[in-house]
Amino acid sequence: MKISAIIPAYNEAENIALVVGGLRALHQKNGARLIDEIVVADNNSTDDTARLAAQAGARVISVTQRGYGSACAAACSAALGDVFLFVDGDHTADLTQSALLIDGILRGNDLVIGVRANAMKGSMTPPQRFGNALACFLIRLLWRVPVSDLGPFRAIRKDAYTRIAMRDRAYGWTVEMQVRAAQLALRTAEVPVTWLPRYAGQSKVSGTVRGVFGAGTGILSMIARLWWRDFHPFKAHAKSRLPAETDCV
Repeated sequence: MKISAIIPAYNEAENIALVVGGLRALHQKNGARLIDEIVVADNNSTDDTARLAAQAGARVISVTQRGYGSACAAACSAALGDVFLFVDGDHTADLTQSALLIDGILRGNDLVIGVRANAMKGSMTPPQRFGNALACFLIRLLWRVPVSDLGPFRAIRKDAYTRIAMRDRAYGWTVEMQVRAAQLALRTAEVPVTWLPRYAGQSKVSGTVRGVFGAGTGILSMIARLWWRDFHPFKAHAKSRLPAETDCV
């Protein structure tokens, strides 16, 4: 299996070289590199993110449509691997634990989520913790699936990613992936990981009121849209009144 690391990045000049370099430094027991390629999706950065990422050894693509999901989707389209390893560009993930996620894929899972079980002090703000817990509770309540975290540090098989057919291009990306995986009965596993405070710079989500509000509304609205598609009673009633031959069209 070839592994592609996917890094969405916006103004992460202070961190991006550390992330790319950390991934390139990972090796398997036989000495081969764990990550076959690193794709950085530069999402309209106004600093040196793109240059420093390329200098560190990543393949950089420019993504003009703003949004976390837009950057991830563009990088996945460009990636050549059989497995996508998603890593944020802010150096909050313990990159040495990448092997845990990849090992989960090698054991037969389609999607492996890094659960931020060991979140170090300052790595997550109270609004982040509350919003994450609320979203996970709603997913468990509505879809009856064991979801503990919406952490962005995750791995997925390319064929599973293709089946999910991701639509979101903003903050609902992680929610859509996990819920759609459950809907498709994909094999999903969670592994505990360590979460670190940002090495430098300000978070685009938790660091601003706008970011917190945007992430919160994006995640909850995605849950609402997915619920509407699955469970809305009026939708189900309308389907039941369609002619039988509609199913064959």
